[in-house]
Amino acid sequence: MEHVLLRKQPDVLFCCRPAHHQTGRGMAMLLERFIGRTQYESYEDFKENYRVQYPEDFNFAVHVVDAWAEEDPQRRALVWFDDHGGERTFTFAEISRLSRQAATWLKAQGIGKGDRVMLQLKRRWEYWVTAVALHRLGAILIPASYQLAAHDISYRVQAAGAKMLIAAQDPWIIQQVEMAREECPELVTALAGEPREGWLDYSAGIREAGPDFIRDDTLRAHDMMLMYFTSGTTGMPKMVLHDFTYPLGHIVTAGYWQQVWDNGLHLTVTDSGWAKFGWGCIYGQWLCGSAVLGYDMDNKFNPRHLIDAIAKYKPTTLCVPGTMYRFMMREGLTGPEFASVQHCCTAGEPLSPEIVREFRDITGLTIHEGFGQSESSVLVANFGWFPPQPGSMGKPSPLYDIALVDGEGNVCRAGEEGELVVRNLDRYIPEGLIRGYWKDGKVVSAYDENHVYHTGDIAWMDEDGYYWFVGRNDDMIKCSAYRIGPFEIESVLMTHPAVHECAITGAPDPIRGQVVKATIVLEAGYAPSEELTKEIQNYVKRMTAPYKYPRVVAYVAELPKTTSGKIIRHKLR
Repeated sequence: MEHVLLRKQPDVLFCCRPAHHQTGRGMAMLLERFIGRTQYESYEDFKENYRVQYPEDFNFAVHVVDAWAEEDPQRRALVWFDDHGGERTFTFAEISRLSRQAATWLKAQGIGKGDRVMLQLKRRWEYWVTAVALHRLGAILIPASYQLAAHDISYRVQAAGAKMLIAAQDPWIIQQVEMAREECPELVTALAGEPREGWLDYSAGIREAGPDFIRDDTLRAHDMMLMYFTSGTTGMPKMVLHDFTYPLGHIVTAGYWQQVWDNGLHLTVTDSGWAKFGWGCIYGQWLCGSAVLGYDMDNKFNPRHLIDAIAKYKPTTLCVPGTMYRFMMREGLTGPEFASVQHCCTAGEPLSPEIVREFRDITGLTIHEGFGQSESSVLVANFGWFPPQPGSMGKPSPLYDIALVDGEGNVCRAGEEGELVVRNLDRYIPEGLIRGYWKDGKVVSAYDENHVYHTGDIAWMDEDGYYWFVGRNDDMIKCSAYRIGPFEIESVLMTHPAVHECAITGAPDPIRGQVVKATIVLEAGYAPSEELTKEIQNYVKRMTAPYKYPRVVAYVAELPKTTSGKIIRHKLR
């Protein structure tokens, strides 16, 4: 089979782990087909020499799932459980067979290459089977959150031109989809669960179809595979397109940032509707030979349930949002409950250094931050060759030519704030990076005229090469002569005992242009008062540069958020 060598990339996989935990023979058998070396002696070696290679017809279903099923059929792929006693373990042989059955059924319903299929399957085991089935067919997978309301669903269906929607048996999802169908009469809907009038019986379809369909042989690595809707804090969400090389970008995510183990068990807690699921629950983990712990939790997060699940199922590696770490510690997390976890990460929201220190005191583990977007795999992360700096995003992935630039496009010096960009995309487009946006039925470029991808995120780099997140470009506060990013102030506020959640935004001021505004959700037992406001303001002055203190403080019962949990800052300005 002809391979195409496309890019520098790694070989000391899981470099900071003792020797007996380093890359196992089974992992190397598969990974070496795609990256050659798996072990590296230093970050510089990793950055300089990591390479990705793959066949021109690369397909995750065939070259990963089916490959594991053939070479090691009893290898665990998925350990699935829910909050109500349901649990089931799937081998790669079972995922291969079930996904072929699902593909056979989907093909019989008229789904094929290029068709868009939306999934609202929460964290049901059917998501993994269906995603692999769609990759076999060449249908474009559209993950969707279970939290979407009817108008959200109808917008996504119409904007993407979705042909089918497959949903989990959940009263809210069913109600909203049935309401959305009134505006999308051509949409075919299928239900994973009990039969329901007006829906195709997807569960019966998987059970009864034969495992005949292997793949569409016309598919190539640069055909479109996946469409993410960005969360959209302003305006309507954009549609991000990834091709079949996207899973290969997540070898760095899983193998070198999350440091998953060969035959280990990795837990990332996120809804299947978000890109973080692709980061932590399927692609890179299976490429690296780790099983995935699929936690189909109830809609409302319960930190005690998560702690108990970790103690029972014993994942070896973990990635959860910073908020979950904080809630677990407040729930009384103990070190023995985390004894199985050897490496932990976080992404999706900046993490306060104080949370990192407190968690390390309890468990002995250091949380490794990473940074990326729906448009990418991990861009910057704390890899194993250098010590994490609490609060830092880490250093760039070898996949990407990353720089910080000012408003004129000039590269920033150490200590200067600038926008994080990916450059030189005329020479090479990394595996894992967006191929374009879908708009009005066609693909439009995601890069500017100079072949640069703009993240819209502001950061700075220190003298040692660590990157530090400041904020979204449109979230920056311009107060007198200062440019102030919200994250540093939010990190300080989150260490005050009265603050449960907070968001920093700019408020208009006739003299300064803008001033810092803090919108705060208080912990139970605290009430808004002038005394508390003064205390909080003085606390920020003591903990960071005094000019950054919030001159305006507002107290609210809850913060406005997108369905992905991101704060909608423009509603607070």
